Amino acid sequence: MKALVWHGKEDIRCDTVTDPEIQDPRDAIVKVTSCAICGSDLHLFHNFIPGMLPGDIMGHETMGEVVEVGSGVNGKLKKGDRIVVPFTIICGECDQCRRGNFSVCETTNRKRHLADKVFGHTTAGLFGYTHLTGGYPGGQAEYLRVPFANATHIKVPAGIPDEQLLFLSDIFPTGWQAAVQCDIEPTDTVAIWGCGPVGQMAIRSAILLGANQVIAIDCLPERLSMAEAGGATTIDFETESVVERLQELTDGKGPEKCIDCVGMESHVMPSLPDTLLDRAKQMVMAESDRPHVLREMIYVCRPGGIISVAGVYSGLSDMLPMGAFMNKGLTMRTGQTHVNRWTDDLLRRIEEGEIDPSFVITHTVPLSEGPEMYQVFRDKRDSCVKVVLKP
Repeated sequence: MKALVWHGKEDIRCDTVTDPEIQDPRDAIVKVTSCAICGSDLHLFHNFIPGMLPGDIMGHETMGEVVEVGSGVNGKLKKGDRIVVPFTIICGECDQCRRGNFSVCETTNRKRHLADKVFGHTTAGLFGYTHLTGGYPGGQAEYLRVPFANATHIKVPAGIPDEQLLFLSDIFPTGWQAAVQCDIEPTDTVAIWGCGPVGQMAIRSAILLGANQVIAIDCLPERLSMAEAGGATTIDFETESVVERLQELTDGKGPEKCIDCVGMESHVMPSLPDTLLDRAKQMVMAESDRPHVLREMIYVCRPGGIISVAGVYSGLSDMLPMGAFMNKGLTMRTGQTHVNRWTDDLLRRIEEGEIDPSFVITHTVPLSEGPEMYQVFRDKRDSCVKVVLKP
């Protein structure tokens, strides 16, 4: 089969690889009908997150048709079922899964000894996302082996296009969880840093959850226009002071809730000296993440407020203002997304027409064009916001 394969830093190719097979009774094989490139994939593209090996198959946003099931799937799936594959591999049986904390499933990371060393405790296994999270082949391919398939699936109905359902795999529940973690009240202003695909989902989620005002921060016109179309007031951080504009928009009090949809690769620009320092430290491996957004959120968030982190961080961040964070009484909530905790509700909202997540798609291309689209997406060329691949 064809698949997008990681060969090294900024080197992804469309290769012919061995077809996946049933390896465990709980496996299923899916013929992929749609998959996508996620912002998190760029961290692997840039080799900022350790644990990728040449030959690893990329991708963790996938959906398709079940073509084979193992004997241990126990009737939960059958050939012909249409499923979205959540990026988190879950057993559904461990203590964390029973609590709904699916992204920290205790059993699915088959290389948990690596995650234990880096994170202190393992996370769930993830598709196509380094050997720290199990080294599982990803779904930017013609076929995908789904381990623990009796639990790791979202069954979806016929009659709704792939484009409306695919993002149940990651960016829609990720944006939703980021907003839910804010405990939004009707009087709240919610400020969201980053208007990429997850930021766009967080904007619409915050509005669906009843925020009084949503403020979106980015520098790309096409992303800001999309955010504005979704109901947000926008700030272009390249032409405006984020701190001053947030003060203006909140009567000098700051937003009650702040969401980080940027993560470890925040924008670097000379007018923000801390971003230059972070980049320099990152280049000499003195720091793994660029936490400018975290610093800015801590400074501007209203005392007693909540900071929600959806952006991916991999390791160590310097110069976080813990004095401000503690003395302002802020709360921070984080985490990879507990996808299956949210998807019944989100699928219902799609079916009832409350939201159509396909609005974020700007490019749909064959899988073979994936390597080029990684570069287009990375460089934000051609007004690229979200890429869907068709195997």
